[in-house]
Amino acid sequence: MGTNKLLLPFRGQAMIHRVIDNARQAGIEHILIVLGAFRDELLPLLEGLPVRHCYNGNYQNGMLSSVQCGLQNLPAGMDAVILFLGDQPMIPGEVALLLMKEYEKSKKGIMVPVYMGKRGHPVLIDTKYSQAIETLDQAEGLRALLRAFAGDVREVAVDLPEILRDIDDVNDYTHEITIK
Repeated sequence: MGTNKLLLPFRGQAMIHRVIDNARQAGIEHILIVLGAFRDELLPLLEGLPVRHCYNGNYQNGMLSSVQCGLQNLPAGMDAVILFLGDQPMIPGEVALLLMKEYEKSKKGIMVPVYMGKRGHPVLIDTKYSQAIETLDQAEGLRALLRAFAGDVREVAVDLPEILRDIDDVNDYTHEITIK
């Protein structure tokens, strides 16, 4: 994108703030932000917010390294995590609420929202998979976890195409900020 997209305005606030608000709308109390390349630019935006943060010194290795960093820095006693991506501020908190309800009801360890047969984000993962995630291949990422534990994956149908969209470039950003 050529810039730190998490600082860009998105519907009245910085993109990172929108993602945090979406998590909070779902009633998520323990929010951990994994910082990487733009840590120094993002830290001031997190001041005063009810969030914790950690730094992924291996951010250049990809998203899995951030997931691993986040899991290593979780407070004790967490049963599960919901992985929100910073470049998906358009996903409402209701998706996370639905995943949490299905998690409690189904007793499956991995919840994945699905729109029209396609898997999206955020993903809920039981912390019992923390060790398995530590050993995953960086190139394959969490897809390998979903394959290895396919019997413990619950696909949760949602009527929100936003779960499939992210903001990777200027065209994506322009498109998303014009949608109401």
